[in-house]
Amino acid sequence: MGRDEFSCLVFRELHAARDVWDDLVIATNPDERTGRRGSILSVSPLKILGESLKVPVHTIPRTKPEFKQWILPEPFSVTGEPPENHVVITASFGKILPASMLDMFTASKRLNIHPSLLPAYRGPAPIQHAILNAEHETGVSVIEMLKRKEGIDGGRIWGTSRVPLHEGAMFPELRDTLAHVGGRLLVSVLRDMRVGKAQSHPQPLLESTPHAAFITPSDSAVNFSTMSAESIVRRHRAISHQRALITCLPNEKIVQLHSPYVLGTPEIPLSDVPGAAAFQKSTRTLIVRCADGSVLSVPLIKQQDKALMEARDWWNGAKSLGLVKNGQLTFLNEFGHLLRS
Repeated sequence: MGRDEFSCLVFRELHAARDVWDDLVIATNPDERTGRRGSILSVSPLKILGESLKVPVHTIPRTKPEFKQWILPEPFSVTGEPPENHVVITASFGKILPASMLDMFTASKRLNIHPSLLPAYRGPAPIQHAILNAEHETGVSVIEMLKRKEGIDGGRIWGTSRVPLHEGAMFPELRDTLAHVGGRLLVSVLRDMRVGKAQSHPQPLLESTPHAAFITPSDSAVNFSTMSAESIVRRHRAISHQRALITCLPNEKIVQLHSPYVLGTPEIPLSDVPGAAAFQKSTRTLIVRCADGSVLSVPLIKQQDKALMEARDWWNGAKSLGLVKNGQLTFLNEFGHLLRS
C-alpha cells in the first residue's frame, strides 16, 4: 500500500526480490481531478508503476469512512485465522489502516517502512523535519503496524538502516536514498522471516523525541527577525518540493522566494534591520538581512498572482510600485493572518 515516489522506489526493490514473494497486489489512491475546474487528472505514481510491471492494482475509496469499510482484494480478505504467508506492507501510504483490516494479518506480518530512526520523528513528515532540525544522521525503520489506539508509528522494530544526512541535501534526493535503503531493508526482513531468523524488539523508551508533524502553510512563512539565512535555506531544502518559502510585502502581497542561498558580506549597503532587502547587481539577486546579521541571497521570485521571474525584473517592478525607498524595501516579519491552509 502506497501512493508516491517513496512508495514506488520501495516497491521496485520488493518486486526485484522474487525470492520473498509469490504474488504481489498493490492498493493505492484513486485518480483525482486537480487544478482549475479539475483540468488535470492526477494519477498515483504507484498505480502507474504497478500497471507497467503487470502487477494487479486496486484503488481505495476516496473518503475516510468509505476506506474503513473497504474490503481487501482477494486473497487477503479472509475469515478466521489469518494465513502466515499473507503480509501487508505500507510505505508512505498516508492513511491509518483500521483495526478490521489489520486483523486480516498476523501481528508480525503488518509492516510499515518509516523513513526515520524510530522512535525519533514519528509522524507524517519525518524526512522534512530531519532536514529542518539539521540532523547529521537519519535512516529507515521497518516496524510492526499497530492499531490506532495502540499508537501510531510505535510498533516493534524489525530492522533499521542508518543513513548520513549530508549538508545541503534536498528533500527529493534524501527521500529517494531512504526509499532505496528502506526497500532493501524490507527485503532483508522478509528473507529472514521466511527462514525463521527475523527478530523484532520494542522501540526504546526515551524521555523526549522529536516529532514529525504535517507541513503546514505556516512552516513556509519566513520570519527574518528570528530565522538566520542558514536556517531559511535549510527550510527551503526541506519543504520547497511541496511549499515554496514565502514572505510578505508592506502592501500585504505574498512573495515566494525560490532557490535561496547564504551570502557572505554584501557588496552594497544593507540595513541591519531584519527583513531589509536590496538588489545586488553583481550577483543579480535580491539580498535580505536575516537574524544574527546573516544575509540571504534570492535569485528567483514569484509575487502573488504573477509569474516566476528573475530578481532584477521583480525589483524593477517593486520600484515602479513605489515599494523601494532609498534603494531598499523591508519585508513584513509577521503575516500569519494572511496565510491560508
